[in-house]
Amino acid sequence: MTWHATVLTLFPEMFPGPLGLSLAGRARDEGLWNLDAHDIRAHGLGRHRNVDDTPFGGGAGMVMRPDVIADAIASHRPAGDPRPLVYLTPRGRLFTQADAERFAAGPGLMLLCGRYEGLDQRIIEASGAEEISVGDYVLSGGEPAALVLLDACLRLLPGVMGGAESAEEESFAGGLLEYPHYTRPAEWDGRPVPPVLLSGDHGAIRAWRRTQAEDATRLRRPDLWAAHLSRRISGRQSPQDMTGSVATASAGP
Repeated sequence: MTWHATVLTLFPEMFPGPLGLSLAGRARDEGLWNLDAHDIRAHGLGRHRNVDDTPFGGGAGMVMRPDVIADAIASHRPAGDPRPLVYLTPRGRLFTQADAERFAAGPGLMLLCGRYEGLDQRIIEASGAEEISVGDYVLSGGEPAALVLLDACLRLLPGVMGGAESAEEESFAGGLLEYPHYTRPAEWDGRPVPPVLLSGDHGAIRAWRRTQAEDATRLRRPDLWAAHLSRRISGRQSPQDMTGSVATASAGP
């Protein structure tokens, strides 16, 4: 089954954007996934296709109307559509690698991209949309966040990346950041490659990579390190934790 993404946005021309290039673009051409982006303004009201209004209670900015968003969702989400509905918002729960794996394992996604001050809360509740943020910062709209989320999911689809082992060793796959990488030349600008990587001792290399991953996680992401220690204490280590495979980054509101 083809993995299907639908995006509701005021700027459908932003899609597929970078997702139409490189491995994701090739996979799309091969039919492994597809995407349709629809203009929310097509469901706007009046001669000017208005999609927003001033907020009740006062305040700066405009709020996207619930009736307009509801019509857009109904027009592009058939009855019984099993795909999750995700609203990209800085108020949402932080997007994780586990979310990407969950979404990639399903039939696809419908993504809601807000603008202005965001959506009226009533349509968020009525639609059952999952509120997700790709990072602790604010963007001009949900479109860049949607591209980030989709990229994180698409690279996990069978046949897109082609290297299951590579995916297993990326940042976050085992709850740790990824170890550093080196390639030729063996010495550059007076900086040699760590000798263990040239030793041919695969056990020593795995141990070195494990230590590097743990050190990076402890120093750069104390939140991930605390969760990693908690799994150790509880005995709920993942297969990656046990073997020393660690995982590369995703990002993103």
